[in-house]
Amino acid sequence: MLSRYNAFDIEAALRAAAPEPPFPPAADRAAWAAVRQAIGAHKAADIIAAAERAAATPIPDLPATLWLEFQRAGRREGFEKPRSTRRAMMTQLALAECLEGQGRFLDPLLDVVWAILEESSWSLPAHQPELTDMARHHIDLGVAGTAIDLAELDLLLGAQLDPLVGRRIRWEIDQRCFTPYLLRHDWWWLYNTELRKVNNWTAVCNAGVVGAALYLETDLSRLAEMIARAARSMDDFLSTFDADGGSSEGPGYWSYGFGNYCVFAEQVEWRTAGRIRFMDEPVVRAAAQFPLRTLLGPGISANFSDCDRNISFIPAHLTYLARRLDLPDLMKLARTQPDHRRQDDLHWAIRGICEAWRPDPEPAGAFIPARHDWFPEMMWLFARYDPADPDALVLAAKGGHNQEMHNQNDVGNFIVHVNGETLIPDVGRGRYTRAYFGPERYTFFVNSSRGHSVPRPNGQEQSPGEQHAAALLAHHADAASDGMTLELKAAYPPEADLATLKRTIALHRDAPRGWVEVVDTVGFATQPGQCESVITTFAPVEIGPSAAIIRGEKGSLAVTFDPEVVTARVEVEKDVDLALGAADVNCLIFAYKEPVREGTIRLKIEPR
Repeated sequence: MLSRYNAFDIEAALRAAAPEPPFPPAADRAAWAAVRQAIGAHKAADIIAAAERAAATPIPDLPATLWLEFQRAGRREGFEKPRSTRRAMMTQLALAECLEGQGRFLDPLLDVVWAILEESSWSLPAHQPELTDMARHHIDLGVAGTAIDLAELDLLLGAQLDPLVGRRIRWEIDQRCFTPYLLRHDWWWLYNTELRKVNNWTAVCNAGVVGAALYLETDLSRLAEMIARAARSMDDFLSTFDADGGSSEGPGYWSYGFGNYCVFAEQVEWRTAGRIRFMDEPVVRAAAQFPLRTLLGPGISANFSDCDRNISFIPAHLTYLARRLDLPDLMKLARTQPDHRRQDDLHWAIRGICEAWRPDPEPAGAFIPARHDWFPEMMWLFARYDPADPDALVLAAKGGHNQEMHNQNDVGNFIVHVNGETLIPDVGRGRYTRAYFGPERYTFFVNSSRGHSVPRPNGQEQSPGEQHAAALLAHHADAASDGMTLELKAAYPPEADLATLKRTIALHRDAPRGWVEVVDTVGFATQPGQCESVITTFAPVEIGPSAAIIRGEKGSLAVTFDPEVVTARVEVEKDVDLALGAADVNCLIFAYKEPVREGTIRLKIEPR
């Protein structure tokens, strides 16, 4: 437990340590010449070109009316986009000045840093809808991210900027972060309570606020108290992972939350000269392997929960984990990742080009996942026909419950990936708005069971809440097949009139390419009823007499059904408001030809 680190022992560790800076200041031209050589001329030129564009771009305004758009209309983008642009400009200008060292980016950098310091709040309107009360500062993801970026900017370039800027950075971060962090114990993200459990916020907020203190706070007693509080809080964050390292928030928030945990752990270890080691907790090693175990194919992960279909991981984060925990497969994965949007954050951008966090240029081969991965507590199953073949059939399926972190009502949902395409996907996360996280959350198609490949008994959707859960009846994994059987009855309201609703889902490794089996067995409690088995897809669907064809760009899936038992139809959900942009979703629906008291729908899904 991290809470074993008390403030007294932490202060002693701080006083005994005199570490060198974790990154060379920009004034160390020899060090930065080595960085520039290591990243290569092309990468350095891209960074400098981005800074030149930033220097020529006016700093976007953030007026009060833009802040109030969230309160008035529920929109986040209007304020968040220009706010993010400011921080990306700071990152681009700072990196280029470090690499080039000619001083030509210092004035544009000074202007954008000053603009950020002048913001009434570093928070996001979605987390603090009212205009800022300067007497009561709020700590959220935005505040924490800004604090750590400004602190690391001061480390890199504070000596080149006006001396008053460094003093202003320290004063603003103390007022907005350090003081409220120490004075208040009721931040919802700080500890688990009976009413609410922590999530990625816990890692991000602690890492940003206390991470900034590791650079800026000179009162070691005060700093030790902050680290001790963060240690206790991070215990609760680590408790969100199951014993196998699984996170029901999904891979997107794994990257965000656990990524910040690792940055903070590295900072604490640096600042105490290795005397305090957050990375040694047993669950950390298991959690680090989560992205390896949830892969569908190269560059494609299972996106259960609020997660985009095109999720990628931060290369610097994977690299750090690979080296720190001796997990070479993570280095292989790091080398396949594209530039990540989090690299607009200075604390990730600087790590992305510095030696300890920069991926090896020549990894030893491609990562090959396991044939079978299983997270028993979450009931997440991954079955691969041939893990060495990137075009082979892959099944991902989940049980779980309907009060998971960033929950969607998706108990029993599954994903099918083949030929490098996810033809039966999880639709993904919706565009974040005020309503998306409010009482109306499950009216959104993507969050309701209507937006997932799950049964629909008597037209009823699944209900939110931890009690609305799957029960695992069976799980198996062998050379011939992998699968599980779930009892889904509890996921639905009483109006569904269910006595039982069992789903068996399995991947069979029959030659030549395998197939996926979905079997839904229903029994109604009081009278005959209807139960539909639904498959969601973005791909075109053609329905024949006994098979529906889901046509991808590289291949197809045939979904075979018994026309004596069920009919097949397609319903189109138009313009689903996704984070990646609006898209139509095709719902392939298999329904009994007439009401049944008991019945079974069998689907065979195979590549064509």
